[in-house]
Amino acid sequence: MSKKVFVGFPAALKKMTFVERPNRFILHCYDEETEQIEKVHLADPGRLIELLVEGAMIYVLPSTNPNRKTKWTAVYVESNGLLVSINTSYPNKLVEVMLKEAMVEELWPYRWIKSEYTYGSSRWDFLLEDKEGNQLLLEVKSVTLANDGIGMFPDAVTKRGSKHVQELTAIAKEGTIKTAILFVVQREDVEIVTGAAAIDPVFAKNLEEAARAGVQLLSYTCILTEQGIELGKAIPVDPFLKIQ
Repeated sequence: MSKKVFVGFPAALKKMTFVERPNRFILHCYDEETEQIEKVHLADPGRLIELLVEGAMIYVLPSTNPNRKTKWTAVYVESNGLLVSINTSYPNKLVEVMLKEAMVEELWPYRWIKSEYTYGSSRWDFLLEDKEGNQLLLEVKSVTLANDGIGMFPDAVTKRGSKHVQELTAIAKEGTIKTAILFVVQREDVEIVTGAAAIDPVFAKNLEEAARAGVQLLSYTCILTEQGIELGKAIPVDPFLKIQ
């Protein structure tokens, strides 16, 4: 891609130190400036236990909503000197921009029609369509877990994720509408993506079956800065990769 796809942050990020995660959507972080423990919203329900370790640096964004219970939102965590996005809303924003500008070469000649589109018994991230009226359902999954250049999804058992993949596989087999899954890797140190069979063997098996049925599997990395998130490079997805 010659043109950049970039989503900037509305305000400057602030660094805090991770203390604990009392529930799926809340972090307790220490603000050295105020010497207070702050409650921080986490927009990523994943397990993240490899990333959210005591003492880790969390990059947070101030809320612009005065009525919100938490005045901070987690954006990044620093892991071994590497920034990893822990905010799932930004990857979807990036993908939407990319689709609207027809910049996903692997999905040409489809164009963005609608976000949050209901088809069958589920709501899908995007509906695309080509000039002949042929449609494609696209589901986006965020990848934060990685080891030795291999990105893995999910980082915790996901019945909802498996249901999505199974439904996309069934739709692909029907042949009336095409389906695809786009894995957005929220870090820069990944070269290939696969299913996390050691964590969720059911999802990994479903992903293999999806590939066999013709569900298109795509992945892009992200370039992370304190100013915003930029979509990086396309990398392969190999659901049959066996990790030793």
